Amino acid sequence: MDQKKLYQKLRSLCEGETDLVTLMATVSCEVYSYDSRCSWTGFYRVVGPELLKVGPYQGGHGCLRIPFNRGVCGAAARSGKPQLVGNVETYPDHIACSSETKSELVLPVYNKNKELIAVFDLDSEKLNAFSNEDVDFYEGLLTDIFGVVA
Repeated sequence: MDQKKLYQKLRSLCEGETDLVTLMATVSCEVYSYDSRCSWTGFYRVVGPELLKVGPYQGGHGCLRIPFNRGVCGAAARSGKPQLVGNVETYPDHIACSSETKSELVLPVYNKNKELIAVFDLDSEKLNAFSNEDVDFYEGLLTDIFGVVA
């Protein structure tokens, strides 16, 4: 994957856009198209106290609701820290939205007031598909797109 090309395209597409759903849809689409490791990319939005609901995504169906106290997405929302899981089978509370998912990277997303608004979830059908370099890249990309430093 050409990270620089993906970054430049998303910055260009999202420049000046303020609607969060539009931004989430665009990021999901472009990452899914550019990052061949991904079998699913999407956002789970914070919709209430300790509750995430599926937002814009690409790939097969996603889980509709995820409480903060469950799964990899819940852990990212609860802790406010990226979750890098090389093998979801070893994650004690993994929620299997798809039986094909083998590894996952989930990053918290904040608004301009530094409030958690969503998590960005990348799933792969390959073990250990994502690295710490991916964490850094996607954190930077999300910060630039959504205009916030976590």
